[in-house]
Amino acid sequence: MATPAPPLLTLTTDFGREDFHLPRLKAQLLSAQPGLQLIDISHDIPTYDIVRAAFVVNKVWQHFPRGTIHLLSVNDYYQPRGRFLATCYEGHFFIGPDNGIFSLLFGLVPEQTFVLDGYAVDAPLYAIYARAVGHLTRRKPFHEIGLPATRYTERLAFQPVIGPNYIRGTVVFIDRFDNVTTNISRTLFEQVGDGRGFQLQIKRMPPLDGLSFNYHDVPEGEPLCRFDADGFLEIAVNLGRAAPLLGIQVEDMVQVEFFSLRSG
Repeated sequence: MATPAPPLLTLTTDFGREDFHLPRLKAQLLSAQPGLQLIDISHDIPTYDIVRAAFVVNKVWQHFPRGTIHLLSVNDYYQPRGRFLATCYEGHFFIGPDNGIFSLLFGLVPEQTFVLDGYAVDAPLYAIYARAVGHLTRRKPFHEIGLPATRYTERLAFQPVIGPNYIRGTVVFIDRFDNVTTNISRTLFEQVGDGRGFQLQIKRMPPLDGLSFNYHDVPEGEPLCRFDADGFLEIAVNLGRAAPLLGIQVEDMVQVEFFSLRSG
């Protein structure tokens, strides 16, 4: 009989890597389930930034096999008597604080969502998470992990504003290459644009009026816009750093204006 593969657990935190918080959490998780496979997604989330954490996790969780557990430990102590949730969505399990991060991940929090219970009020954070992970890895009934969540904290993500001839979106992420991701999807772009020409405007950058497929479609040092692998409009500079060069920051507005192309 084949030995079952060790459970997978992804970790996303705002702990950083320079002190004891992260290794202590990992030690407790491994004590709760020896052989657990720990996969680091990111520990460089800016402190308390649940919007960035949700964005990063949404980019990767679907690529893991069903049954993977995803632990999101960001802004855990958002209030004096905080709560922690566990939810199941599309065959994956998610554990984290009830601070709005689940609504950012899923929009509507999944029906199978439970409030973790059974731990002392003064229990340290790593003990709370280790207990929940141990419950899941021992394949106990999921509904026994806590009490059904009848309420939860909601945090609404920025949504683009649209008109007949424009989309007004927002910068939602800047990666380590300083490429700029917006919340304007290819689907929305094509729906509003309907094949028309466009100009993209953001900060002091000259308007862009064409889509690139690759970064090298423009000369080195020139700006471009393209749809990334997840189908969101991205602004970049070929072999350069768009965000500092153009003075772009998260939550800056970006506008796409559409116009009819003249023939002849």
